[in-house]
Amino acid sequence: MDQEAINALRQETVQPPKMILGGRAVSARSGKSIDVVSPIDGATIAQLPDANEEDVQEAVTGARNCFDAHTWSKQPPAARKKIMHKWADLIEANALELAVLGVRDNGTEISMAFKAEPLSAAGTIRYYAEALDKIYGEIAPTASDTLGLIHKEPVGVVGAIVPWNFPLMIAAWKIAPAIAMGNSVVIKPSETASLSLLKMVELAHEAGLPDGVLNVVTGSGAVAGKALAMSMDVDVLAFTGSGGVGRQLMQYSAQSNLKRVFLELGGKSPHIVFDDCDDLDAAAAAVVGGIFRNAGQVCVAGSRLLVQSSIHDDFVRKVAALADEMKVGDPLRLETQVGALNSEIHLQRILAALDKAPSVVTGGKQILSETGGYYVAPTIVADIAPDHELVRDEVFGPVLTVNKFDDEAEAVTLANDTELGLAAGVWTGSLGRAHRMVSAIRAGVVHVNTYGGADNTVPLGGFKQSGNGHDKSLHALDKFINKKTAWIKL
Repeated sequence: MDQEAINALRQETVQPPKMILGGRAVSARSGKSIDVVSPIDGATIAQLPDANEEDVQEAVTGARNCFDAHTWSKQPPAARKKIMHKWADLIEANALELAVLGVRDNGTEISMAFKAEPLSAAGTIRYYAEALDKIYGEIAPTASDTLGLIHKEPVGVVGAIVPWNFPLMIAAWKIAPAIAMGNSVVIKPSETASLSLLKMVELAHEAGLPDGVLNVVTGSGAVAGKALAMSMDVDVLAFTGSGGVGRQLMQYSAQSNLKRVFLELGGKSPHIVFDDCDDLDAAAAAVVGGIFRNAGQVCVAGSRLLVQSSIHDDFVRKVAALADEMKVGDPLRLETQVGALNSEIHLQRILAALDKAPSVVTGGKQILSETGGYYVAPTIVADIAPDHELVRDEVFGPVLTVNKFDDEAEAVTLANDTELGLAAGVWTGSLGRAHRMVSAIRAGVVHVNTYGGADNTVPLGGFKQSGNGHDKSLHALDKFINKKTAWIKL
């Protein structure tokens, strides 16, 4: 990856994006479209098809017909594996193009996007390609005159709705295990980050994925997303996004066919630093990276810093100094460490939240407005009450709140004082304390002496109002299978 190649790709005209329904590239039936505005400079770079209910139903019907025809679901596991590996090969071969296209669309800094988007997606597809022929049925321990068999079958049609912060990575978490088990999928990306996912699905068909297995509808959540969630022919819905939308999707399930709904929702993750931490410099660097990379637009971002009182002042100064050194700006420059906020609407949300900050250590304002893009300086808010809305509500931006604690019990109380429970981080030199904190913190992922980087071998899922079900790992396959019992009298 070099700057010259990135510069060349950023100049390319974005081809008019099309939805992919049954292997065909199509526009919205209504002819309506949505402007694709780059957060880098506020320029319109494309028009996205704005799907209506009929477009979504066409996608779902095509997925159902494909599933019922067994063109994918009954293919031998070795055949499905071969196609998925070829798809991963093509993603890797086109990784820089995919990454640059995605950055132009959503604003993530290229140094992060290249690894976290196409390369991560390819790795996820390979992981589930290798897993799909290792999922066995079961034989129950029955009496000798009875045979109990437990079959694991694909559910049918999977709907997936994914957000704009990591569209390829998160889409792969849904798509790869679903199609590995033989399902058909209809996916709706965010209207503010659809371009790279459309390209990645084109590569899936180039790899030989049968028409109808993987379909993409684009458009608004209020119309296309609702239609997918309300469809009577979608068996499972998988979603990553906000808690408010997650609740709405569960209501749509209740109003339609009671489809299973799996939700990976928000986080307000505590990053806890004890005074017995062996390397406070490493801890400070991890705190800064854990909240300010991708401008804080990360589900597991460590947005609440909890520091033991004895080291609080010095540690906060250390974190603030590192934050001030971060290079914010054009996300297609390799030296950039903090990219753009995804949209003008999101920028205004962040600025409105910062207006309520009682004490800003550093940052706290919009910068680089002359570029036309959407940038906010890395912000640290200290001397803030634990019940302040900046501490309790997910900001989803480059905003770090700081609170102090005196002992381990208080750290646990503060860490768990949230309705959310997606991730957490703990820095300590005590092995015993590390284990106690992992046990005590109510979160789906607890990092110890690191932050981020958990790979496909472990599950990601939320406690409390951070959702249900799991992405990643073999546990993700459970969302996309039905268990069927065969009870046979011998």
